[in-house]
Amino acid sequence: MKYKYVALNARNQKKEGAVEAETQSEAINILREKGLIVQDLTELGSSSDEPTSIWQMDLGGDIHSKKIKPKKLLMIMSQLGMMMKAGINLSLSMQIMIDSEKDVSMRKILREMNENLYSGFTLSQSMKNFAGFPPIYISIVEAGEANGRLDDAFEQCALICKKDMALSSKIRGALGYPIFLMVLVVAVVIILTVFVLPTFKDVYSSFDAELPGLTQAMMGLSDFLIGYWWLLIIIVVGLVFGFRTLKKSNADFAMMWAKFMLKIPLVGPIIRQSSLARFCRLMSTLTDAGIPIHRAMGLARDVVPNIFVREKVQAVLDDVQIGVTIHDAMAKHPVFDPILVSMIRVGEESGMLGDSLHKMADLFENQTDESTQRLTDAMTPIMTVIIGVVVATLVISMILPMFGMYDIVGSSSNSKPK
Repeated sequence: MKYKYVALNARNQKKEGAVEAETQSEAINILREKGLIVQDLTELGSSSDEPTSIWQMDLGGDIHSKKIKPKKLLMIMSQLGMMMKAGINLSLSMQIMIDSEKDVSMRKILREMNENLYSGFTLSQSMKNFAGFPPIYISIVEAGEANGRLDDAFEQCALICKKDMALSSKIRGALGYPIFLMVLVVAVVIILTVFVLPTFKDVYSSFDAELPGLTQAMMGLSDFLIGYWWLLIIIVVGLVFGFRTLKKSNADFAMMWAKFMLKIPLVGPIIRQSSLARFCRLMSTLTDAGIPIHRAMGLARDVVPNIFVREKVQAVLDDVQIGVTIHDAMAKHPVFDPILVSMIRVGEESGMLGDSLHKMADLFENQTDESTQRLTDAMTPIMTVIIGVVVATLVISMILPMFGMYDIVGSSSNSKPK
């Protein structure tokens, strides 16, 4: 059996190579006899490196540009933090992570990072080589390396990831529910106009009575959906594609849309509060980690999802860089709540800015929860009424012609000779 090794010699120089041995223990003994201290030993062709299922297969691509899912980041940061808290050194913690990782691409990333550690690079320097690690995480780890509290840095990264995932889930739930109800309304309209109304059309046409205007309109809609459904799909896809393209290519339109989103009743408060919650949470964590205010604010700015709020954070940062206090700079922009401005002022004057930001992050997250609940409570009766009106309109459009038919049938019966 052949093993690939990474080891240090008597001069503390890194050596790499391969050795043949029956077992791993025998390979280590052979290397020790050569005066090498084994740092990493991997069996070449080992089944542990082979994907055990299609879900574990490496589909190719550069691992340096691969994205890492938030759940995976949370797991990595949490486990590294726990192991280092327990007194396990970074190199061994990384090796444990490599051995337990099932995803092939993630294992390659961890293995390369571990090899970089043996080459004399810091963990933060190694993380910069991979696009999957957000700059905020890298800055926190870098600060942890500087102050000797890398375990706390991992825990702070895990906390950011956990809070961000929870907040994103709440926002998706809040905005997804109205979308679901609107899709339900559209589905009801399509089913009634495409499958129900046509069954009445032949019946109505057998009587030479003039149909009411409402019925004619519904029949026209039914004919359009049946005959030109493909055109409707093209229009919808074109509008969506055009909107996304315009939003990406036109900065003025993107800014106008971001500002409009904040003004939508029920939805706007959720977007604004969640953006401020994310900003305060990250600023709190970064300042507590010892990162300078300017750097912390720049990193926190980049993760604010709404670009209008992001622009205001940039304006605050520009003022702070020329000597203006944070609370004075924020007071110029109505998007920042007065209570946020007041709490930051208290934090700046007392030297406890991180604590003030942490409390404001909790407050905005609670407000986001309340706004989400209000949206859900308001949308349920509103969409129920809309669905009821749509269904009632379609039913009435089908019933109205029947009264005319009764008149025709009655008059024809009276006109027959006795």
